Amino acid sequence: MLTETSSLSGSDSGHPDSCYSSSSLDRAIALAKIRLLGLQNHDGYWVFELEADCTIPAEYILMMHYMAEIDKPLQAKIANFLRGKQSDDGGYPLYTGGEGDISCTIKAYYAMKLAGDSPDAAHMRRARVWILARGGAAKANVFTRIMLAMFEQVPWRATPFIPVEIMLLPNWFPFHIDKVSYWSRTVMVPLSILCSYKVKARNPLKIGIAELFVIPAERETEYFSHVKTRLGKAILVLDRIGRLMEPLIPAFVRRKATAKAQDWFMARLNAYDGLGAIFTAMVNAYEAMDYLGLPADNQQRQIARAAIDGLLVVKDDQAYCQPCVSPIWDTGLAVLALQEVDRYDHDRKSQYAVKTALRWLAARQLSDEPGDWRVQRPGLAGGGWAFQFGNSYYPDVDDTAVVAYAMMQADTPEFADNIQRAAGWIAGMQSADGGYGAFDADNTHYYLNQIPFADHGALLDPPTADVSGRCVMLLGKLGLRQLEYSDVVDSCVAYLRKQQESDGCWFGRWGSNYIYGTWSVLSGFENAGIDRHDPAIRKAVVWLKSKQRIDGGWGEGNAGYHDSSIRGEFDSSSAFHTSLALLALLSAGENGCPEVESGVAYLLKTQRADGFWRDDGFNAPGFPKFFYLKYHGYDKFFPLWALGRYRNESER
Repeated sequence: MLTETSSLSGSDSGHPDSCYSSSSLDRAIALAKIRLLGLQNHDGYWVFELEADCTIPAEYILMMHYMAEIDKPLQAKIANFLRGKQSDDGGYPLYTGGEGDISCTIKAYYAMKLAGDSPDAAHMRRARVWILARGGAAKANVFTRIMLAMFEQVPWRATPFIPVEIMLLPNWFPFHIDKVSYWSRTVMVPLSILCSYKVKARNPLKIGIAELFVIPAERETEYFSHVKTRLGKAILVLDRIGRLMEPLIPAFVRRKATAKAQDWFMARLNAYDGLGAIFTAMVNAYEAMDYLGLPADNQQRQIARAAIDGLLVVKDDQAYCQPCVSPIWDTGLAVLALQEVDRYDHDRKSQYAVKTALRWLAARQLSDEPGDWRVQRPGLAGGGWAFQFGNSYYPDVDDTAVVAYAMMQADTPEFADNIQRAAGWIAGMQSADGGYGAFDADNTHYYLNQIPFADHGALLDPPTADVSGRCVMLLGKLGLRQLEYSDVVDSCVAYLRKQQESDGCWFGRWGSNYIYGTWSVLSGFENAGIDRHDPAIRKAVVWLKSKQRIDGGWGEGNAGYHDSSIRGEFDSSSAFHTSLALLALLSAGENGCPEVESGVAYLLKTQRADGFWRDDGFNAPGFPKFFYLKYHGYDKFFPLWALGRYRNESER
């Protein structure tokens, strides 16, 4: 807890520990709201850039050379982006300020070399020295080694055995495509074709990276030295046996499996939004279509390429590629912020913006479309929303909860059917332990994280506290009026109680990190009507207050995913984490406490002249420990939301 807050005083706001006036709070809110409204698309949605590490833009260059479809001006801009992201020590981190990652650095080096950068250039030398000092390119992760095998830089024995025959395995088999997460299956199915046929990149310039190996790639024997567990080693033995037996697979079986894999991913191509609406799956599908003989003028192939190019962010002197886009998520959260700000006001412009946004969202609700989630819930009626503009096979439980909650807050009969369909779908997607995964129910075959392909540790989509907290937020509020959801809410609350950490916080799977998770759960508890004096809530409040920084803000980096002892801590505050902490504390009834006052003061003093805030850090994981994201909207709508909630609580 802060000890210096008593020095922050002397205002006319009615709060002795704040250093701002009510008029300054109103001005800050008004300015941020105007700016946010100005960024709304004329169709009604908001969408902000979604930035990942340099792996994705590097892979875009690699794709161009794989296919021999090289756009030199675009390549030059992406290479310029990559050069600007290198750390001083030569490595490439997975998030701003993080330690270098060997796989990301290898891909960035290879992409820049393909783009024409000389290996003798200073930045290339630094990257090469950094890579070699950490064991060389043989230490790259599985996805990077598969790419290197396709570019003929490592032998195929350096990669896990991913036969396309996995498509023929029965449901009861220990591995089945439906037992892994949606992102894993959309990546894996087209990739299994590329790996089974050992497809080679065209690589028209014949550029390689032999200089990145400590031991020549053909002589290297320790490609799987990272496998340490007994189960992992046993599975690795089976992997090697499978590779030895591969020549015995009858040709007709391989043809049948290939056809099934092709039919599977072609059915899910998702038009201009792409397979799974995620970059890696889209690229694998595009390259597989090429190998399978779909000509360059084939309409589906052209659309698949256009979907990939739709992820580009191109500026005057640089460009990068997003892993996906986030319009449903951004729009839902922006609406929640505006609804909070205008809870007691009647701003016609804002109300029109919210209504336009909700109508845009309503038109994108999924219903009877086919979806992989139906494997686990075949009798459940649809009603979810995706994360992206379009992704009908993969609605997102988290997005659905946010959007339906925003519609519920609109308090109009217009969206009553949307809300009920969404709530029914979410209730039916509950896992056996009471929690919620993001895209599937009961996706908990944890042993599969031991297979060689899963060295990123994110093959599955199990229930998590943050998604579960938002489901309680929606169903809890509905359950106060509709008893049909009470058992679902009770079960989820029991799950969340079990997930609380010993110090009082909750883990954040989809946002960085424990402050995010704690906000999600406390918001859910509030809407479920759990008493604010509940021991779990009080323990969380104590934890949040203990993590406030001396400047009044809160901050949390991604290092906590690697070392949980530093959870909720960082070397600087951010508008995003300060906003989450404030929203969490306000959900717990802490309005007026010194910590809240100081947090509000922090947001007011860090607001920029343009009305927004600026956080430089990455604020969410794609896969904890392996892949991180920066939502460019988080430092725009979350502070507005927090200030609006604070003002509303203060004026009650």
